[in-house]
Amino acid sequence: MGVLLTVLEQGLIFGILALGVYLTYKVLDFADLSVEGTFPLGAAITAFLLTQDVTPLLAVLISFLGGMLAGAVTGILHVKLKITNLLSGILVMSALYSINLRIMGKANIPLFNEERIFSGAIPVLLTIVIIVVCVKIIVDLFLKTKFGFMIKATGDNPQLVTTLGVNLGWVKIVCLMVSNGLVALAGSLSAQYQGFADVGMGTGTIVIGLAAVIFGEAIFKKACWILPTTMAIIGAILYQGCTAIALQLGFPATDLKLLSALIVTLALALNNHKIKAFPTLLSKTSKPSNIKGGIARAKHSTIK
Repeated sequence: MGVLLTVLEQGLIFGILALGVYLTYKVLDFADLSVEGTFPLGAAITAFLLTQDVTPLLAVLISFLGGMLAGAVTGILHVKLKITNLLSGILVMSALYSINLRIMGKANIPLFNEERIFSGAIPVLLTIVIIVVCVKIIVDLFLKTKFGFMIKATGDNPQLVTTLGVNLGWVKIVCLMVSNGLVALAGSLSAQYQGFADVGMGTGTIVIGLAAVIFGEAIFKKACWILPTTMAIIGAILYQGCTAIALQLGFPATDLKLLSALIVTLALALNNHKIKAFPTLLSKTSKPSNIKGGIARAKHSTIK
C-alpha cells in the first residue's frame, strides 16, 4: 500500500512535468531539452527561498516564474538568433547548471527542517491532487483560448498562423515560457516532496516527460473522450508504476535510466503500430476536433 501511495504521489508530480513537455513536444512540435535545466531550477529556487523563511506557496510561484524566464531565453535564442530548437535547449540547459549552483550555493540543500507545502495537516496525496487538478484545468482553459488555438496551429500549420497576421515567433516564445514554468513548478514540488534539492535532479527528466506523454497517448489513443492533458498525467503515473515494479523485482537503481529508455521505445512502438488498447472501454464514438473551429474563430477575431 505504501508503494502504491508513493507511485501516485510521485506520478502526479511528474504529471505536471508531462504537461510542460506535452505543450512543446505535441502541441508546438518543438523538441525542448532545456527542461532538464528548468526542473532543477525550480527545485533550486524553492530550496533557497525556503531556507530564507519564505512561505512554501510563494516559493512555488516564484519557481514557476523562474522557469518561465528560462523558457523565454530558449525561445529568444531560437526565434531571434535563429538557433535550432535542439541547440537552443542544450545551451540553456548547460547554462542553468551553473545558475542552479549559484542559486543554491552548493550541490545539495536538505529541506527536512524547513516548512514545506506538504507540512500541514492535509494529507500529502490530497495536496498533490488539488495542485495537479488546478494546474490541469488552467492548462486546458489556456489551450481553449484564442492564443491556445494559435499555439496548436503553429505546431500543425505555421503558414496558417502567418497568414492570420500573428507573430509566429512570439507564439513560440510564450508557449516555451508556459512549458518551462510548469516544469519548474514540478521541480519545486518534487524538492519539497523529497525533502531536498540537488543540482543533478534534472537528469533524465526529458525522458520521463516524453515517456509519460507517449505512453499515455499510446494506451488511450482511441479514447477521444479523454483529454490529451489527462493522458499525459495518467502516463506519468503509469511510468512511475513501471519504475516501482522494476525496483520491487530487484532491478538495481543504476539501471533505471535504461528502463526509462525501454519504456519510451515500447510506447513509441505501440503508438507507431497503432495497437488498440482496451477496445471495449475505448469504443466510444470519436468527436470531431475543435481546432479548426477555434482557428476559424481566431481568424474572424483577427480580421475584426
